Amino acid sequence: MSYVTLCQVSCSLPVLRWFFFLHLFYRLCRFLFSLVFCEDFSDDALCCINIFGRTEVIDNTLNPDFVRKYILDYFFEEKQNLRFDLSFSSFSFLHRGIPGKKCGTIILSAEELSNCRDSATMQFCANKLDKKDFFGKSDPFMVFYRSNEDGTFTICHKTEVVKNTLNPVWQPFTIPVRALCNGDYDRTIKVEVYDWDRDGSHDFIGDFTTSYRELARGQSQFNVYEVINTKKKMKKKKYVNSGTVTLLSFSVESEFTFLDYIKGGTQINFTVAIDFTASNGNPSQSTSLHYMNPYQLNAYAMALKAVGEIIQDYDSDKMFPALGFGAKLPPDGRVSHEFPLNGNLENPYCNGIEGILEAYHESLKTVQLYGPTNFAPVVNHVARYAAAVQDGSQYFVLLIITDGVISDMAQTKEAIVNAAKLPMSIIIVGVGQAEFDAMVELDGDDIRVSSRGKLAERDIVQFVPFRDYMDRTGNHVLSMARLAKDVLAEIPDQFISYMKTRGVKPNPAPPPYTPPGHTHHHTQI
Repeated sequence: MSYVTLCQVSCSLPVLRWFFFLHLFYRLCRFLFSLVFCEDFSDDALCCINIFGRTEVIDNTLNPDFVRKYILDYFFEEKQNLRFDLSFSSFSFLHRGIPGKKCGTIILSAEELSNCRDSATMQFCANKLDKKDFFGKSDPFMVFYRSNEDGTFTICHKTEVVKNTLNPVWQPFTIPVRALCNGDYDRTIKVEVYDWDRDGSHDFIGDFTTSYRELARGQSQFNVYEVINTKKKMKKKKYVNSGTVTLLSFSVESEFTFLDYIKGGTQINFTVAIDFTASNGNPSQSTSLHYMNPYQLNAYAMALKAVGEIIQDYDSDKMFPALGFGAKLPPDGRVSHEFPLNGNLENPYCNGIEGILEAYHESLKTVQLYGPTNFAPVVNHVARYAAAVQDGSQYFVLLIITDGVISDMAQTKEAIVNAAKLPMSIIIVGVGQAEFDAMVELDGDDIRVSSRGKLAERDIVQFVPFRDYMDRTGNHVLSMARLAKDVLAEIPDQFISYMKTRGVKPNPAPPPYTPPGHTHHHTQI
């Protein structure tokens, strides 16, 4: 697998949010296609690239049409460079690219995104589709296309393949209304029906058109569609159709955003857990990761401050539990992997981020750095609180800052799998120069965390090594901003995934605050 940079474009489109559709025309032999969509944060692209998204992989085609879409915020005051890397697997030498030679074309389409936040769930069946397979019947699937403002069509959904039948019943599927019609209920939706073939040369059965407004009528005589193959119709005088497709069910549900829940009163509870193992080095020596330089923050303090100062604004009382792990505690020297930084077992809360930093500094004076590096106790600690509040009123975020390789991987995996059922997310920041390869296993972006054969219900872990965000000029403010942006980016989606799977809806937002004695004056227009 390799990457070939095909094009780099500067995006300066005069809208707030844009929807991207990717099409690719490429002249190669058989291979697997995928695209990587990046944002370049500066002209020094090699050092400042943020991968925005990856398309699905499409097998065995010269002209892949990618289904996955991307939403990108547009900022008038910024130059937004976009870069597209093509990844493919092939026996051809062309996968390394040919300098100076055009290797294909990416077609990029964009249009302003509507504010429609509804999602439609629908189910279809078909009856008496054309038989396309010599042995057997057909293996039908449907492809949905939305019409664009320029009259072209863009793929927005594919159903699963139903094997060996002319009367398939497809599974229900859910799609955002904006992806289906961009909020324009009368915009044409084209549906093509195919017979699936293993080699990718799927046989066209026929198509029909509809609209969101028609589909919204639900199951009725208006939503029984004739599948028409135009070429076949022109050749055969007695041609009627190539089968029919019927809408079995249709429902609409509003998609709530992260801010809907925040406005409705949901609190974000922030907890920090700091690594006090001996591998950090003697705190009194300047080589230690815990060394308190009077002129600048150490890596632990920077990571805590970067994440905490953003997330604290979502907690009304700004009282945060702060824990340590991997240290010997006074007076008896027992090893603890779950001790309060303020020394108060009954009340481990600190007042704001500054209160956590103060407790952290005081702990370094009283505890002895030891080991090993166990995460499970602090994960289970926060999980106990999260388990007690699952009504959507609170969501818990645990920040673990560590310098080393985890010692209790099996126990931590089990704790994460259990925590994935709860209103909880985990951020792990690795500080120092240790190898954190094993830690990536906990970040379920590519492979979901599992324990004892059970997969985590959600991806709730984000791991990053802090060194990847350090500014080369020594600008710690920039380093902290980069770190916070990346590690917090997944929290809203993880939050929404929990609320959605539990069917938790946000409370209505309270009315705007009006000071006593003040009345609103409305101007008649």
